Amino acid sequence: MSSSCSGPEVISLGCRLNLTESETIRALISSGPGSGDVVVVNSCAVTNEAVRQTRKAIRQARRARPDAQLVVTGCAAQIDPNSFGDMPEVDRVIGNAEKLIPASWASGEVALVQDIMAVRQTSPHLAASFSAHARAFVEVQNGCDHRCTFCAIPFGRGNSRSVPAGAVVERVQALVAAGHREIVLTGVDLTSYGPDLPGAPTLGMLVERILARTGVARLRLSSLDGVEIDARLFALLTQEKRVMPHVHLSLQAGDDMVLKRMKRRHSRAQSVDLVMRLKAARPEIAIGADLIAGFPTEEEAMFANTLALIDDCDIVHPHIFPYSPRDGTPAARMPQVAPGVAKARAAALRERAAARRAVWLDTLIGTRQSILVERPGDRGHAGNFAEVLLPPQEIGAIANVKIETVRNGKLIGAMA
Repeated sequence: MSSSCSGPEVISLGCRLNLTESETIRALISSGPGSGDVVVVNSCAVTNEAVRQTRKAIRQARRARPDAQLVVTGCAAQIDPNSFGDMPEVDRVIGNAEKLIPASWASGEVALVQDIMAVRQTSPHLAASFSAHARAFVEVQNGCDHRCTFCAIPFGRGNSRSVPAGAVVERVQALVAAGHREIVLTGVDLTSYGPDLPGAPTLGMLVERILARTGVARLRLSSLDGVEIDARLFALLTQEKRVMPHVHLSLQAGDDMVLKRMKRRHSRAQSVDLVMRLKAARPEIAIGADLIAGFPTEEEAMFANTLALIDDCDIVHPHIFPYSPRDGTPAARMPQVAPGVAKARAAALRERAAARRAVWLDTLIGTRQSILVERPGDRGHAGNFAEVLLPPQEIGAIANVKIETVRNGKLIGAMA
């Protein structure tokens, strides 16, 4: 950050949903009154470390922009607004429900945070365009009705609520008209989409409607809860060519006792079975997964089951992190694994996943892949989300390339 900058700025931490909402915030503060010298920190509260990073970002932003109005929003601000309001660097705190409402930014209230559990609707102010990205994210669901023992996010996001399908279709149509070739559907608990809407539509029904009523070239889904993948959604993931062959699963662990203590709703066997069925129906599907190392009470044998899950589920897009307690969650009160042990186990998971990924990348040599060009000239992702370097192309183009080799964990492609 530079102190010479005086325009509106949004610093986004945490999940893809925050990234999506930050685009809307950027549009709101750029067009609203008093929009000139303002910095917004869109915070994360997934772990104590995430909250620490939020505070660090606030202090850095204040040093870089000493004269700017500094506003904190997001999950950390929603859960603990007073502690952020007490920071000398902070001018205003705005809650998660209020941050996408134009009137909130025009208001002069220092603290604008309501009870998130009382919120029953999603905000209709979804980002209309992502000017810097070939890929655009569309929020279709927010909040979560589940209570995993390690997670504080429901208290930052509230109960599960869905965006009506018509509004989602209109948003996708606008993004496609603006030139975006790939749309990613996001949510806090994406597969819980729909039961709060009239007729109780499912995520699969929403995807069918998007495909039928828009010209989107590529549709991708963010993290899915495997137990909620019904027959309709399974068929779309495995048979619909415009739905990308990339499934990211919220697995968290590969040991049944750990899963039970996490209060997850699936077993290890169910995860392995789902992946086997997905890959049998569509062999090119690449599997991603969230995994936590060192969850409270995790013994070596339990960890070994999670380590083996990487091979058993062919995980090539891992999101791995050591467990970090979050104040106020049941897991924080359980017997803790030493932080050093958790970090070592996370490193072992990453090493195993890197080896699995290297084998997978080698199998792609000689194949032809369709690449969405996302960075100036030479970089993008295949449908399976493998990163590919290719000859210069226009951002937003979909290039057909032949994979020639692997270099530093990236595929090298030549124009087919």
